[in-house]
Amino acid sequence: MSDDTRTTARRGPVAPAGRPAIDGAVAEGLQCDVAFLDGLLAGAAGSGETEQHSASDRDVAAALGLFEDMRTALDRLEAQVVIEARRRGMEWREIARHQGMKSSQASSQRYQRLVTRLEEIRQGIR
Repeated sequence: MSDDTRTTARRGPVAPAGRPAIDGAVAEGLQCDVAFLDGLLAGAAGSGETEQHSASDRDVAAALGLFEDMRTALDRLEAQVVIEARRRGMEWREIARHQGMKSSQASSQRYQRLVTRLEEIRQGIR
């Protein structure tokens, strides 16, 4: 990924005129969750076995509880970005290349799995 792409990704999506950014609230929530996890792990890495951990057991339990919601939020964002890429005329092979996949079929199948998983979550099946 180029430095320009990384910088744009850190700033967040740039919305076309008159259109909202792609699910900015979800992205902001993920950033908060990541910051919480970073703080938790930084505190744990800095403490020895004999020292008291700065993070409580409650913090660790809360961190463990974040992952499923984070996966769902990331899946939702990824599906939205794939939809936007297709809307803009990107071919599946190009999308696959950007996702680090070797085939358009793999990328298309991943998208279908994402959509199916999100629909099952929406319906309460998962």
